[in-house]
Amino acid sequence: MTRTETAYFAAGCFWGVQLRFDQTPGVLETTVGYMGGHVDHPTYEQVCTGTTGHAETVRVVFDPTEVDYTRLLDLFFQMHDPTQLNRQGPDVGTQYRSAIFTTSPVQRMLAEQAITRWTPHFSRAIVTQIDDAARHTFWPAEDYHQKYFARRGITSGCH
Repeated sequence: MTRTETAYFAAGCFWGVQLRFDQTPGVLETTVGYMGGHVDHPTYEQVCTGTTGHAETVRVVFDPTEVDYTRLLDLFFQMHDPTQLNRQGPDVGTQYRSAIFTTSPVQRMLAEQAITRWTPHFSRAIVTQIDDAARHTFWPAEDYHQKYFARRGITSGCH
């Protein structure tokens, strides 16, 4: 029986983030959705207004014997610019913020260490938020957002 862990990452448009994690050995399942807001059952249209407080987030279920959380954090910092506040590339708004929602004290510690480790790689300060996943509900996005790039044969993403 495989022991799994769950991680939550917000790094801009969730389509590209999901694709990158899906291409990672040891990642068993990903789901795009919304996290960190104050509206129950938000829709994409609501989240896009920037008024719900949610970030486009990817839930990553992984086998820690194949890929550890530190490796996922490194991929997270490689796949987006964590120094951009509330945006990634042309996507602007709080829903595109950089955030890590941790599921344990160990994940929080490793996320904090990752920020320290990655800070020298950027010319500006990292603005990635770290928050406890238990304080928020992860709301899966609409079906048409799930595996969006993979269903269209897009293999390089947008990040």
